[in-house]
Amino acid sequence: MTIRPRRSVLYMPGSNTRAMEKAKTLPIDAVILDLEDSVAPDAKAEARRLVAETVKAGGFGRREVFVRVNGLDTPWFADDLAAAAAARPDVILVPKVSTAQMLETIGQRLLDRHADARVRVWIMIETPHAIFNIRELAAAAADTETRLGGFVMGTNDLAKESRVRIVPGRAPMTGWLADCVLAAHAYGLDIVDGVYNNLSDLDGFQRECLEGRDLGFDGKTLIHPNQVETCNTVFSPSANEVAMARKMIAAFDQPENRDKGVVQIDGRMVERLHAEMARRMIRRST
Repeated sequence: MTIRPRRSVLYMPGSNTRAMEKAKTLPIDAVILDLEDSVAPDAKAEARRLVAETVKAGGFGRREVFVRVNGLDTPWFADDLAAAAAARPDVILVPKVSTAQMLETIGQRLLDRHADARVRVWIMIETPHAIFNIRELAAAAADTETRLGGFVMGTNDLAKESRVRIVPGRAPMTGWLADCVLAAHAYGLDIVDGVYNNLSDLDGFQRECLEGRDLGFDGKTLIHPNQVETCNTVFSPSANEVAMARKMIAAFDQPENRDKGVVQIDGRMVERLHAEMARRMIRRST
């Protein structure tokens, strides 16, 4: 089974054709063509047209293409969703989704428009209600009509709504982040971390990538191309990790070990679950 990597997920403003074209040349796993926060109200309609044309034109190669629409409670949502569905990106990303009912509404609207079944829905987790309902939201993936494929953390909006401060280490919201990762992975969903705001603080950005990786995030959302290389490096296994993973897999594939739950490798007792983790790592790294 192929697992799609989502280490680096870069936001690009939907009103900026040059930026969206540049995304086709960057070593990112996914791009979010944004119709929400980065587009002024009087530019929404034109940005919607530009994004639809860009998606239809293709040229993104292996990069996954997301279109972030405006929220359900905005005057732009219906037109955004219709245009995105017609353009057929890989993912439609919907902000400020807090309840399973909202997911059902999105799924029904896409069904009414006969949207291609391959188009998935991801949602932004960025309100206190979404944190409270995170297990219910993740469980909605079992309903195929929701098309739910993953979560994107909206940490800036979450800080605004909850009044916590964004500080190094993100201690005030670490528990919330961990709950979201646990819920996502319990229901087979991917989840990517929120953005890092200080473009000049590359050391701080690397630390936050490491924190997100260790919490179990599959990748991180980015706001500038200069963050891509660091993000890809942190969320990729090292050469030593890959070598050890291959050694584990090879050991359990030996005929004499195929029925064993534990084998010894280089003096270390390794369980079969570690071999399964190794297989997943290899699939993500290729």
